[in-house]
Amino acid sequence: MNAVLRILKTPELRRGLFLIILAITVFRVAAHIPVPGIDASGLSALLSGNQFLGLLNIFSGGTLKSFSIVALGVGPYITSSIIFQLLGMIFPSIEEMQKEEQGRQKINRWTRFATVPLAFLQGYSLIALLTRQGALAGANIALSPVDYLIAMICLAAGTVFLMWLGELISELKMGNGISIMIFAGIIASFPGFIAQSFSTYTSSDTMNILLYVGLTLVTVVGVVVVSEAQRNIPVQYARGGASGGSSMTSSLPLRVNMGGMIPILFALSLIVLPPLVAQFFTDAKTQVVRDFATKTIALFGNNTFYGVVYFILVFAFTFFYASVVFKPEQVAENLQKQGGFIPGVRPGEQTAKYLQWVVNRILLLGAAFLGIIAVLPVIMQEVTGTQNLVVGGSSVIIVVSVIVDIVKQVEAQLSMRSYEAK
Repeated sequence: MNAVLRILKTPELRRGLFLIILAITVFRVAAHIPVPGIDASGLSALLSGNQFLGLLNIFSGGTLKSFSIVALGVGPYITSSIIFQLLGMIFPSIEEMQKEEQGRQKINRWTRFATVPLAFLQGYSLIALLTRQGALAGANIALSPVDYLIAMICLAAGTVFLMWLGELISELKMGNGISIMIFAGIIASFPGFIAQSFSTYTSSDTMNILLYVGLTLVTVVGVVVVSEAQRNIPVQYARGGASGGSSMTSSLPLRVNMGGMIPILFALSLIVLPPLVAQFFTDAKTQVVRDFATKTIALFGNNTFYGVVYFILVFAFTFFYASVVFKPEQVAENLQKQGGFIPGVRPGEQTAKYLQWVVNRILLLGAAFLGIIAVLPVIMQEVTGTQNLVVGGSSVIIVVSVIVDIVKQVEAQLSMRSYEAK
């Protein structure tokens, strides 16, 4: 409460808080504006009976359920970001651009531009998929070519609009705007999820509810612990170095999970693609293609296979994102320029190798822990037979990670202003 009062008493932070609330309100209003020409009355049944469509609904912030103009969410933007980060690992020229502020700004512009064609592509795929599957759930999604084009334009415009809102929020430095958009959509769906659980409650569901509450608490504690855990590397500065000669000893904090919720988002964005693409080939003329598409859908519908793939993706993306945000060579070079060194380690190349070795060790623990937390709901689904646990578990991970990130950034803003006041 003391921190909240300090935020309200600080004009810049108070203004930023109100702007974030306003942006979220605009997003939730847009989430209830349906795409023209589509009757989404039967989509709820379709989404509830399809695991990867349920994940798409979570990824879009719950907007797919009503097939609103922002039904794609920020998925195309995140896909575009993944593409350019991968390109940075392949092409040295892009990697060099990522090291400079001007280069990062240019890559950000490319990411925004690439979001538009990706939004059109994903919009077309989504409409085609729901057109094929909607008849089974009673949803009337048959569109004429003109309506199809209008729907794709609306979905692409909605994605660009959310991207713009997210970047406005990020500029306030009170949280990652894109993450907050997803967070707001998930939070908005919680009351309906709880109401549905109570409306269908029977005495036989008591154990399942207790397991779900316990799973939620374990997930919350686990994500907070992993997000807060860090390894402090001692650093000493030569007299007269960048430390000014007054503070001779410092530390370099290395977080166990440097990516926060990003590995979860990346994993979710990829794990829905194979069954989503396979849906288009279930009616192919070639028997081999039909069989392959059917087997792909069945394979990802298997909880054991799904859980293993989900764990591997979260594990891999934790290392991948850490390699993007933390460059041991740059840190070692900066320490050497500032006259700093790690006791017992030679400056330069040896320092970089030592930092990489330490990062790999702590990330091994962080990635495994985050992966286990991610697949824990899948394990519990096998135990309880409750379908909602998979989507609910992913939602809790994202929500907790976003809240932790917001708290950290707000605390940093408060600390900076307290220091300036002194």
